[in-house]
Amino acid sequence: VYSPDFKAELLTALREEMAGIFKTQLETALTNNLIQIKLELHGVKTELSASITAIRSEVDALKVTVAEMDGPLSSCTDDVVSLKSDLDRLSAQVLVLDRKCEDLESRSRRNNIRIIGLPEERGPVSADTISTLLKDAFGLEKEPVVDRVHRSLQAKPKPGQRPRPIIARLHYYSDCADILRRARAQQRVKVGDSTVSIFPDFTPQTAKARAAFNDVRRQLRDVPDIRFGLLHPARLRITRGGVTREFTSPVEATAFMKTL
Repeated sequence: VYSPDFKAELLTALREEMAGIFKTQLETALTNNLIQIKLELHGVKTELSASITAIRSEVDALKVTVAEMDGPLSSCTDDVVSLKSDLDRLSAQVLVLDRKCEDLESRSRRNNIRIIGLPEERGPVSADTISTLLKDAFGLEKEPVVDRVHRSLQAKPKPGQRPRPIIARLHYYSDCADILRRARAQQRVKVGDSTVSIFPDFTPQTAKARAAFNDVRRQLRDVPDIRFGLLHPARLRITRGGVTREFTSPVEATAFMKTL
């Protein structure tokens, strides 16, 4: 039979021994783990050092490349500025030349008239036939002098299709202006069994610009107490209540129409 003091001493000794064993095992485990962690950190550090070295090398190479490109790029920028200046100057010159060409072409057509609606079945047109046609259609005292005549450069239409317009050049501008004035007054001219219309021979650019006002002119016909007309090359003049305004853009004319 063991005494209570002996049991107490035995328990104390067991506790101390077990605590020593746990402490030794824990220290061993922690030591092994710390060694492994140190090894892994060393490996990461080595990789990072290698990566940083490579990045620094690439950055240095980029710095050298940028330094080498700085001069050429500056020169290219100067060239672009110079070329833009030349482009603006040449564009302005082209615009001036385009307007001059348009004006010259318009002036070359001043003596031309365009006859719409004369059937193809009447046969080939000539200066003499058109001169006689104009004299009879407008009751002129004498036949106007016609230099040359031709139909527009299009494929010959099939039967039943609209005939090609006829372009006739009159020798004298006074005859051309007189015929156009009479044509505006009659609007539709009777030629035999046919009805034709006669207009100035505008350039394609001018004709397109004038055609842009067609909708506005159609609306103006329904407005009372208003006078309007299309001036050369493409300016719409509107007069109402003694006030006259001119428009070079259909958009502006349409906006003005809304105020009427």
